[in-house]
Amino acid sequence: MSILIQLLTAFLGSLGFALLFGVRKRHLLPAALGGMLSWGVYLAMDLWLGMNFLSCLAASVFAVGYAELMARVRKIPALLLTVPAIIPLVPGATLYYAMSEAVHGDLAQARAFGSQTLVSALAIAGGISFAIVFRELQTKR
Repeated sequence: MSILIQLLTAFLGSLGFALLFGVRKRHLLPAALGGMLSWGVYLAMDLWLGMNFLSCLAASVFAVGYAELMARVRKIPALLLTVPAIIPLVPGATLYYAMSEAVHGDLAQARAFGSQTLVSALAIAGGISFAIVFRELQTKR
């Protein structure tokens, strides 16, 4: 799949989740842009490093930083922009394949896809935690 199509679908997916979460119209563009940019960071890091964990970690740190910055500029809660920015990083495909393989009885494949899902989820959670702790340390100075 071409990078442009991936970025466009990340934008549209983030836009859809922003609409689902009731983000006001004037904040929809920054919310969708955050998802597209975070996916772009993931793609760039994956191309550079070739490691899913570090790519997800860097992209989620970026997503939270972007959301925090835009939230301050727009004077809205950062969570309204954080969730749509993280959505493209969620490992939905590997989770689906893990469940599908488990249902079909191929537990070795289910375990392989499940571990990929877990690694991605841990990287996202770690990136979010790192960004929040970094922000808190900066505000206490």
